[in-house]
Amino acid sequence: MINNRSKCAEAQMLIRKPVEEVFEAFINPAITRNFWFTKASGKLEVDKKITWEWEMYNISTTVIAKEILQHQKIVFQWDNATKTVEVNFKELDDDSTFVTITESGYDKTGDELIANIKDSTAGFTTVLDGLKAFLEHRINLNLIEDKFPKEVSVHREN
Repeated sequence: MINNRSKCAEAQMLIRKPVEEVFEAFINPAITRNFWFTKASGKLEVDKKITWEWEMYNISTTVIAKEILQHQKIVFQWDNATKTVEVNFKELDDDSTFVTITESGYDKTGDELIANIKDSTAGFTTVLDGLKAFLEHRINLNLIEDKFPKEVSVHREN
């Protein structure tokens, strides 16, 4: 569990689908590519290195799952293992799921730290918005692709 909540990004969303379906969307790249990255080298498994790609931006990252608790939690490291992401799934009575994504491990301070947390919070919010649209309505909104169109890109390379 992430201990220092003052140095983390966090986003959350209610998804009106059963926890099994929501959890699988994060593990299985055939589903995840509809709301987050465009390509993956495999499914998330503990201690297995996976590459996620965003082909439209020509960027990729290595992801290593550190903990997977079926239908409850996924913890992975990325960004050269400097950042830890925790995805928590809370099953609700009405067959819906509350998802919380938290990222920690920032090495910046001051304004740079605030900018990093702000960017990650916005990014994870976009991911959850896309997840909601895809699982609840089977619509791929292309949110990740449309977030930084090349004609007006404000995306900063890390």
